[in-house]
Amino acid sequence: MLLGIIFIALVAFWTLFLVALPYLYMVVESFHPNLPPIRRGGPDDFVTLTQYKSFFVTPNSGTVNWTHMGAFGFSIIASIAVTALNFAICYPLAYYMAQAGTPQKVRTLMLCLIVPYWVNEILRAFSLRLLLASKGLINQILMGTGITDVPIDFLGNNTGLYVGLSYAYLLVMMFPLYNAIESLDRNQIEAARDLGAPWWRIHKDVVIPYAKPGIASGCTMVFMLSAGSLAAPQFLGGPRTLWFTAIVYDFFFQNFNWPRGAAYAFILLTGCIILVMAMLRLFKVSLGETIK
Repeated sequence: MLLGIIFIALVAFWTLFLVALPYLYMVVESFHPNLPPIRRGGPDDFVTLTQYKSFFVTPNSGTVNWTHMGAFGFSIIASIAVTALNFAICYPLAYYMAQAGTPQKVRTLMLCLIVPYWVNEILRAFSLRLLLASKGLINQILMGTGITDVPIDFLGNNTGLYVGLSYAYLLVMMFPLYNAIESLDRNQIEAARDLGAPWWRIHKDVVIPYAKPGIASGCTMVFMLSAGSLAAPQFLGGPRTLWFTAIVYDFFFQNFNWPRGAAYAFILLTGCIILVMAMLRLFKVSLGETIK
């Protein structure tokens, strides 16, 4: 009894002081002008939508802020692409591990998937950058085998960005898919196969509908984490790639404009939540099913 009360108190403390209150503070901060500390609470400190308007209109010139809106749109679209790529990679592997693989092979595959994540995310991003650089190992192999005469600019064309984000959140997609498919009764698959259903029909009508909550959970987490990522886009993005979280970071730690940074962060969070809820509604999955 006492232990349960302690755990509940710790969870409540974590939720309130480390999640809810910081978010609430940032929301309040986003509705104030950027002022030095000495002028906070004075006559110049008032509630305003200026920080949110700056996302659409550049404050100094009054022109449409295509740069920041374009970075927001690119980050959302790229995150969707990363989510789709992660699903395409993880679904066959999760199905094999859950339904076809022997226990020994499943343990081996799990170990191979988990061990690389013992390394810090920034080190993994640097390693991928070394592999994908113009003089990196992959280009050396391609040129050495005669596949290409000149190095491929994997970083400049954002290939490194998609590879890095997909690799960073591979396990986040894998485990919900595996847990969902693993609980599927194999007799259902065998029955569909005995009735003459081709393999693609079995997945379309049997496996995917059953695993829909796990698919929704994995896709939601990968999308949200990709959209909010900072390390991988900075290390693996091309010179012309502007990720939205990098703009938020600059407002906080380069320009020291916390109200505008908070507004941009809240815009990103709101946009991601709206898109996720729309997708859940489109595919007829409730929010409660994604956390089972």
